[in-house]
Amino acid sequence: MTRIEECILYCDFEQGEILKKVTGIIEAVLNEQDPQPYRKDFYDSLNGLVEMAGAYGFSGNLWHNYLTFLLVNKENAFSTACEIVGKVEGSVNQMATHDFIRFKELYDFDLKEFDRFFDSGDCRIICSYESTGGRKLFNKRIRDRICTLSERLEACETVEEFMDDIVQFYKDFGVGKLGLHKAFRIVHKETGAQIVPITNIAHVQLSDLVGYEIAKKKLIDNTEAFVKGRRANNCLLFGDAGTGKSSSIKGILNQYYDQGLRIIEVYKHQFQDLNDIIAQIKNRNYKFIIYMDDLSFEEFEIEYKYLKAVIEGGLEKKPDNILIYATSNRRHLIKEEFSDKEGRRDHLHASDTVQEKLSLVSRFGVTIFFSAPDRKEFQNIVRTLAERYGVTMPEEELLAEANKWEMAHGGLSGRTAQQFIDYLLGKEPQE
Repeated sequence: MTRIEECILYCDFEQGEILKKVTGIIEAVLNEQDPQPYRKDFYDSLNGLVEMAGAYGFSGNLWHNYLTFLLVNKENAFSTACEIVGKVEGSVNQMATHDFIRFKELYDFDLKEFDRFFDSGDCRIICSYESTGGRKLFNKRIRDRICTLSERLEACETVEEFMDDIVQFYKDFGVGKLGLHKAFRIVHKETGAQIVPITNIAHVQLSDLVGYEIAKKKLIDNTEAFVKGRRANNCLLFGDAGTGKSSSIKGILNQYYDQGLRIIEVYKHQFQDLNDIIAQIKNRNYKFIIYMDDLSFEEFEIEYKYLKAVIEGGLEKKPDNILIYATSNRRHLIKEEFSDKEGRRDHLHASDTVQEKLSLVSRFGVTIFFSAPDRKEFQNIVRTLAERYGVTMPEEELLAEANKWEMAHGGLSGRTAQQFIDYLLGKEPQE
C-alpha cells in the first residue's frame, strides 16, 4: 500500500527519516506483523513530529502537516516548472501523478491504526495536536500556508484534486526554500556555496522610515521596474551612518516579497562565491537582490575585483532576474590616498590604478544619497516616532530630552531618534 519507495520525483527528502519509518510501520500494520520490532521507530517518529510541531507551530494532524512540509519544500523538475507556469503537461506531469497517487494513500491512511497496533493512545493526540504557543514561531507566515494546504490535501477525494491543490500552491507561493522564505545568507561548504534561509526578518516597512521621500522614491521606482520585468539598475545607497539605508532595503523586501522579490545577503569575503550563487538562482521564477551591507574596501583589499566582474564585464551576461543593491558610508567604496590623486606611486601608470578603483561605483546605475538630518528634521523624526509609539511626553520636554540624547549618542540621525524613543519606551512600566 505505501509504495513510497516507488516515487520518481518525490524521493530523497532532506527531512525524510520520519517518512521512511512511518511507511515501514504502515506496512507492518497492514500485514498484521509483530509490533515489537517497530516500537522504537514508532516512538522516534512521534518525537520527530512533536519536535517539528514545536519548531514550526504546527497543530491539528501533525502527520499530514509533515507530509505537506515535504511536498512544498521538494525542488524537482515538476515543482520548479509549476512555480513558473502553473499546471504543466507532458511526461513530467505523468511522473508527478504517479507519485501523488502514493502520497494520497499516505494522507488517506488513518494513523490512529497505530494505537491499535501498539496498544497505545498516542496517535489520537498526534492527529489532533494542540500547539502550546509558548515558543517563538520559526515563521508564522510559512506555518499558516503549510497548515492551510495540509487541510485542503486531507479533504481531497481524488488524486486530481490533490494534484491541483499542490500545483496551485507552487504557482502562488513557489517551492522550496527560495519560494517560502524572503531572505537568505551564504554558507561556504566543501561542496560549494549554499544558500541558507534567514528565518527571523525585521518587519520594517518603508513608511517606518521618516523623511527621505526622494531617496525612497528612487529606490521604489527601480525595484518596481525590476519586479515587473522591466529594465532596472544595480543600486548603491550611500551616505551618513544611521540614515536608514539598510532599513530601506528591508522595507523594499517586505513590500515586494509577494511579487516574487527575494534578497540574498553577501559579505565581501564571500564575493568569490558570487558566480556559484548566481548559477543556483538564475533560472528560478523569482527576482533576486544580492544585498551587500556597509560595503567598503581598504586599499589592500582586492575583493572588489570579483564584484566588478560579476556586475558587468564577464563573458556571461548577468541574468535578468538578479540585481545588486549595496549600502555604504563611502561614496566611492574604495579608500583613496592623497597619493592616488597626486599620482605618487612606486609603480608606473598610477592613474590606471585610480580609475580601476573608481570604476566600481560607475557599475551601479543608480546611486542614492542619504544625508544626515538637520536639527529641525531630527526633531520632526522624534515627534513622528513618539506619536507612532504612543509616547505621551509634552513636546517641549520631548525635544529637549531628544537634543540631550543625540549629543551623547552619535549625533543627528534617524537611528539616534529611534534609539531615543526606544529608551523612553524602555523606561515605561510594563503592564
